[in-house]
Amino acid sequence: MRSPAVARGLAVRWLEAAECARTADAVLVVSELVTNAVRHTRGPCLLTLAEDGGSLDIAVSDHSEELPDVHRPFDGDQRGGFGLEIMRRLGDSVRVVPRIGGKTIHVALRVDTPAHDRGRPP
Repeated sequence: MRSPAVARGLAVRWLEAAECARTADAVLVVSELVTNAVRHTRGPCLLTLAEDGGSLDIAVSDHSEELPDVHRPFDGDQRGGFGLEIMRRLGDSVRVVPRIGGKTIHVALRVDTPAHDRGRPP
């Protein structure tokens, strides 16, 4: 996959078919993950969505072995990092899994609890 727009469309269809809550948040995370993969790697990426027990795992695998610092605090004055900040704020966890020839970034979203019930703005 090389297009964030295509990824968003596929995600919307999958999320609606799965009757997942938080579709807007999930689609934004998909968009940021795929945009970052397309912008910073040398090839296509693979989008995977999986829901299990009230948690949605959004994963994008790419061909870059460069690992982002997902724990780096966001500084509004710096260039870049805004997508990671969005993923950290919307997701319950963000993790990077290195692999030979690339990496996979996973963002987990609780889909059984509304955002305002988790102490976050609705």
